[in-house]
Amino acid sequence: MSGPLVLAFETSCDETAVAVTEGRRVLSNVLSSQVDMHARFGGVVPEVAARAHVEAIRSLTHRALREAGVHPDSLDGIAATQGPGLVGSLLVGFSFAKAMAWSRGLPFLGIDHMEGHLFAPRLDFDEFRPPGVVLLASGGHSQVVLINGWGDYRVLGQTIDDAAGEAFDKLARFMGLGFPGGPAIDALSETGDPDRIRFPRALADRRYDFSFSGLKTSVVTTLEKARASGTLPSREDAAASIQEAIVDVLVQKTMNAVEDHGVEIVGGGGGVVANRRLRARLGEEADRRGVGLFLPRPIMCTDNGAMIGAAAAFRLERGERTEWRAGVDSSMRL
Repeated sequence: MSGPLVLAFETSCDETAVAVTEGRRVLSNVLSSQVDMHARFGGVVPEVAARAHVEAIRSLTHRALREAGVHPDSLDGIAATQGPGLVGSLLVGFSFAKAMAWSRGLPFLGIDHMEGHLFAPRLDFDEFRPPGVVLLASGGHSQVVLINGWGDYRVLGQTIDDAAGEAFDKLARFMGLGFPGGPAIDALSETGDPDRIRFPRALADRRYDFSFSGLKTSVVTTLEKARASGTLPSREDAAASIQEAIVDVLVQKTMNAVEDHGVEIVGGGGGVVANRRLRARLGEEADRRGVGLFLPRPIMCTDNGAMIGAAAAFRLERGERTEWRAGVDSSMRL
């Protein structure tokens, strides 16, 4: 299980994450969350996020190396998320990592954020190997990806508008549940009835693509009409019904890909994959089809440096390097 010793940075959005990995072995994985900072705004403010990364990244780097018991001279390479993400946030981690690699004469790799999430199940499961289908779902992305081999990926489908996590956040804000919305709706739904309101499941005629903007409109319209007529359901039932609509679509599209491509391995990545109901439903459908399901621990579903380190180790072993003149790329490009 040994491999290249990598110092890895992930700063694509609102969490500063630094890790030291040895192949797929996690030696340290530290994080500075900005949730409380952005909660008063009801969402992530890019300028605030970038400044917070600047303030946190140096001390987190020292902490990650100290907890791993690794001296920088022992590293085989340094990596950072290159994109997609918020440009300002990406620049902080990417520039810091590139400068550190240059100063020590170490190989540097810019890693695709989405590929990092694809590697997340490898951190927890030796059995997670291609070919397989992976659901990537968070605040910034919703994709179904076919992995033919490591480094050989095909995006089968993705959102045509809002990502699943974005829908959770905006609907939670509408309901007055605060930020981040996914965990709030997940917690509230535990005592709610998921069949209380039948919200729409969009794009039934497209096997792998997602759309959640119509769901947002439907929720707002339905609940406002119910409030006006005095038939407003409990917040628990509303939360459970919203969650079920999102989960239904994520699970169905993922299993469509499993059936169409005949794979026996299913993985997941991204913060939405930490959702309790989604994990349960994926487990039920995987068991029904007799396929293996490999979902990382919740802490490895959300943005973290370890997944970037694992992807970087793979690419280092292939002899890859990132050009020094390279910059960040905020676009979706897996």
